[in-house]
Amino acid sequence: MSETTLPLPDQKTGERLRIAREAAKVTQAVAADAIGVARTTLVAIEQGQRRVRTEELQKLASTYGTSANAILRREAIHLDLVPRFRRLPENQQATTDEAVRLLNKLVSAEVELENALGISRQPNYPAERPILPGDVKAQAEQDAQDMRDWLGLGPGPVFDIVSLLSLQIGIRVYVRRMPGKISGLFAYDDAVGACILLNGAHPLDRLTQTAVHEFAHFMSTRNRPEVVTEGEILLSREERYANSFARSFLTPARAVRQKFAEITSGQSHLTRRHIILLAHAFGVSREAMVRRLEEISLAKPGTWDWFTANGGISEDQVEAVVGASLKRHPHAQESLGLIPPRLSLLVREAWKRELYSEGQLARLLDLDRHQIREILDGIDAEIGEADDLLKLSH
Repeated sequence: MSETTLPLPDQKTGERLRIAREAAKVTQAVAADAIGVARTTLVAIEQGQRRVRTEELQKLASTYGTSANAILRREAIHLDLVPRFRRLPENQQATTDEAVRLLNKLVSAEVELENALGISRQPNYPAERPILPGDVKAQAEQDAQDMRDWLGLGPGPVFDIVSLLSLQIGIRVYVRRMPGKISGLFAYDDAVGACILLNGAHPLDRLTQTAVHEFAHFMSTRNRPEVVTEGEILLSREERYANSFARSFLTPARAVRQKFAEITSGQSHLTRRHIILLAHAFGVSREAMVRRLEEISLAKPGTWDWFTANGGISEDQVEAVVGASLKRHPHAQESLGLIPPRLSLLVREAWKRELYSEGQLARLLDLDRHQIREILDGIDAEIGEADDLLKLSH
């Protein structure tokens, strides 16, 4: 599993060097200085008009925080996904740049593994539904219900949104801890499809809400990707559509009304216990549940504000109602794993075929060796149990 490099056309090598430089936020002037050439020479290299020398390639790779092998591997994919940003404070720019870099790296890694294993991804994308004139909330509610029917979800809760989007629809979904207030990124590219990065530092119910919000952008405006930041005021029709779609998808009106009737039967007032049970039943936050009750006229406007002003609904109260063992894990990274299930299978298969070493996989996925070993845990037993009876036919 040595790190060999394969020759690429000069134009392809130059393009990869440009993408690596831009991802590292290195100017052409700095890069040219690193290899002792004029900036015009560096431009010629990036345009494929002048072949990069071996020592120059190594110095440039080091300057960009990567390796010559990573740039030259024939299977490697070098993407330039650029999510569309709403206006963000200047002090968040570094955070958003890092999030975009991470999304590009993870998508590139997954596509590279697919290429190395000879796998062709076959997404099951639903048809795009453009936002129409008129009541955007009504359209979002209808589109969300149609999508639940298309997926065969029925009235039940959605507890594993990552697997749903990844395995049933074919969207590339990643969960990683990110600093700052970014909740999620969505990007779409014809070559690699739809891609979502979610902040694993957020509680699972918030992450689920963000994932469906991003899915709504994919449904309605997939060629206009978006970045969502926590606490942002959302006023555009696209954002109002995405918010309404997410609420309707996770808490469908008919199912909520039915469960509400069951839980509050014979009761005279809406209580914290009712909210806790409803939120738990649908796998959403207490606030999201109350806001939805207000929206479909099962609670009076201002109900959540009243609870907030009167002590809120604490985690201790939740535990007292549903029990500690029934509380879902509050953080997404630990609950959903280091990488999505499908990508984990690709990593394990690539390692079993000795296509990549632990070190190569760690660099490819932006993880450390301990985390890679965690993903590969139990693989020796799988190899030892291999039997022709269990061999898959393709």
